[in-house]
Amino acid sequence: MTKQIIVLGAGMVGVSTALALQERGYDVALVDRRAPGQETSYGNAGFIQREAVRPYAFPREWQTLRKVIAGSGNDVHYNLAATLKILPTLARYWHESAPVRYSRTIASYAALIQHSISEHEKLIEAANAGELVRKDGWLEAYRNSEKFDKTVKQANTIAAEHGLNVAFYDSQGLQRAEPALNNALAGAIHWLDTWTISDPGELVERYAALFQRNGGTILNCDADTLRFNNNGWQVHTSDGPITASDAVVCLGPWAAKLVEPLGYKIPLFIKRGYHRHYKSESGLKLPLLDAERGYALVPMKRGLRITTGAEFAELGAPPTPVQLSAAEVFADELLRLGAPVESNPWVGARPCVADMLPLVGSAGRHRGLWFHFGHGHQGFTLGPTTSRLLADLITGSSPYIDPRPYDPRRFG
Repeated sequence: MTKQIIVLGAGMVGVSTALALQERGYDVALVDRRAPGQETSYGNAGFIQREAVRPYAFPREWQTLRKVIAGSGNDVHYNLAATLKILPTLARYWHESAPVRYSRTIASYAALIQHSISEHEKLIEAANAGELVRKDGWLEAYRNSEKFDKTVKQANTIAAEHGLNVAFYDSQGLQRAEPALNNALAGAIHWLDTWTISDPGELVERYAALFQRNGGTILNCDADTLRFNNNGWQVHTSDGPITASDAVVCLGPWAAKLVEPLGYKIPLFIKRGYHRHYKSESGLKLPLLDAERGYALVPMKRGLRITTGAEFAELGAPPTPVQLSAAEVFADELLRLGAPVESNPWVGARPCVADMLPLVGSAGRHRGLWFHFGHGHQGFTLGPTTSRLLADLITGSSPYIDPRPYDPRRFG
């Protein structure tokens, strides 16, 4: 008898989970209140970020902290009231970012990241999505020569430790590689292993279409209807109630709120981000991070996309796109940005966990309940990788990666 399972959430993580379980012979119902790929997976920079072996740590240098507190940079913006509410979680984030603990986190994080390209590659081929993919990396650009030289040394260390390919451009070399840019930049690091996607939301849609072609079911549903009864886990969809022995929570920034009434206290907080497209005719070839100004420029199907850094705000709070407004000014210093495509910027939320590692595995307190969320900035990158691990755990197979660092039960 085919075993049934409900997957809640149809972003990159949820769709990848559905595909991984379907491949193992499960009858999967993928449920969400919106169509696949319409939330956080739609709004990111579209990187399958092979070089991202070090998760974003809480800054521990006083100069950086002072800059954040004063609001003088553009990479971080915060709502004071919202930030005060999550101070205990942020304190734990700071604690986990101490050098010894962070070095252990890097090892666990890199163990996932090293499989990001290979796991996506299989799905991209099966979903006939190759035309969305570029395989020539991205540029981490600097305006200050001293900062550039310092980061080059760090990049060489990271590349050597993790077997990554990297190149470096001084100001003149960068100008030759990207003629659209003016001379405001001191140089750039070219991370060569990363793949970039011209429409990240569409890639999720292609994966979801593959799931449906293989017999999977996608239903409209509010995850808040999830309940446990004698027959298993049940949700109420637009087509009526469905029940399965197992359920997987893949709700990203909404996950912690859903599972808290069940007795799970997850130290998850939100980093919001914004994007907007522009009708630029600059001819920028590669995605570029303006590292000292805290935003990225990404050529995409809809135009040149600006994505911002992190905003600490409550989930669902009104947009405050001050970082995007500043990024527009900074981008105009580098190239001709052009008119905006959308009348209003897009805003979304990244689900970040205090110890910087995703939750992948059994919830612990309830039979048949599984957690798969908390990927921070890298849900788009890691969705297929952690989905394979979760499918190993659900089916009782030998895990292809040591699952212990990501076990949800580490939070009690």
